[in-house]
Amino acid sequence: MKLLKAHAPSRAGGNARSVFRSEAGISWLTLFASTSTLVCCALPIILVTLGMGAAVASLTSAFPFLIFLSLHKTWVFALSGFMLFVSGWFIYRPIKSCPTDPELARFCENLKRWNKSIFWVSVAIWGIGFFAAFVALPLRMALGL
Repeated sequence: MKLLKAHAPSRAGGNARSVFRSEAGISWLTLFASTSTLVCCALPIILVTLGMGAAVASLTSAFPFLIFLSLHKTWVFALSGFMLFVSGWFIYRPIKSCPTDPELARFCENLKRWNKSIFWVSVAIWGIGFFAAFVALPLRMALGL
């Protein structure tokens, strides 16, 4: 997906935009995957902690896939973590450059900003989910709470 340094806007503009959009698609897919870690693991733990166990029971009866995600949370976190790694590589790779065409360069810079924002929001969501799924209970047990 290396971009050409100089290209004619009439011919290469559509191709460059499709490359930018595919990278944006990876960022949105990563956001979706990291959000699934919250839905499967953090949300039920938070609701039960707040005394809303009945809400968790109704959620799992309305959305049975939550049980499957919770049972396989290690795979959910591993897959979403891998997707975060790939997305970070796409965003921060050193070879990446924007086209010289002013319109495409402006589009590219705007998309870079959005991709970085989405990436870091995804990392924060993944971190919250990881803490709730793997760290909170052992920490609570170690502290005797």
